[in-house]
Amino acid sequence: MLTHPPLRVLIVDDEPLARLRLRGLVEANEEPRAEVVAEAGSGDQALGWLKDHACDLILLDVQMPGLDGLGLAQALHGRPFAPAIVFVTAHAQHALLAFELEALDYLTKPVRRERLQASLARAMQRMDERSAAKAREERDVHGPESSPGTEAPVINITERGRLLRVPLSEVLYFKAELKYLTLRTATQSHVMDGSLSDLEQRLGDRFLRVHRNALVARSAVRELERHVPTDGAADGDGDNGGELGWAVRIAHVNEWLAVSRRQVAAVREALAGQR
Repeated sequence: MLTHPPLRVLIVDDEPLARLRLRGLVEANEEPRAEVVAEAGSGDQALGWLKDHACDLILLDVQMPGLDGLGLAQALHGRPFAPAIVFVTAHAQHALLAFELEALDYLTKPVRRERLQASLARAMQRMDERSAAKAREERDVHGPESSPGTEAPVINITERGRLLRVPLSEVLYFKAELKYLTLRTATQSHVMDGSLSDLEQRLGDRFLRVHRNALVARSAVRELERHVPTDGAADGDGDNGGELGWAVRIAHVNEWLAVSRRQVAAVREALAGQR
């Protein structure tokens, strides 16, 4: 069974009792595993620690003396390989700004064990995606023979309290559905958090954006045809709903996904590359 090293967590909160409770919840979590590598009582203290140390995730309070949580998130925003941030606060009104700073999650106190588990799983998923991107970059530079022991990339999904690992090679497509994504394999559909834009950047040329709501594995593209949109998806990309548009057939499941007009040429190129 494949195992991950524990998530390295930094807790930043000006209240010692709040830090103590969070530490207990983090260390009691069984899947994914996580360990608290440091604590800080302010944003300034956390920034000082981060100059010489690294972590995977920051559990961050909002209101603190000096540099507050939003200020710390702003200072880290845009840094390459910055740690993921989950805000943990009693003040729900800051959620919108937090997500504008690309926070991974926003938890309100008192923190429930299952909500924290979901946040830790999202952080582990982001780590896997970064590792896959790094491995892909190394293969692009050195070729596939350079790292024969490298694990195949996977997508981590939290589903009904379980952490599932779906090999990227099995994914046919990702589709945006309201606030969530659907991940489709030949045999199952899974619901996951995330954004198509983030996945598109991390997964590279292996996947093709066919529409604003769909990212398809190039190897799963089988056919391109004219279709009448049936799900209202076409009009968001500049196409007129109800008029004849384009759709792509997905291998193994015989499903059709709408293709925006601006992506038709890219889909044709993907099909030509399979011949």
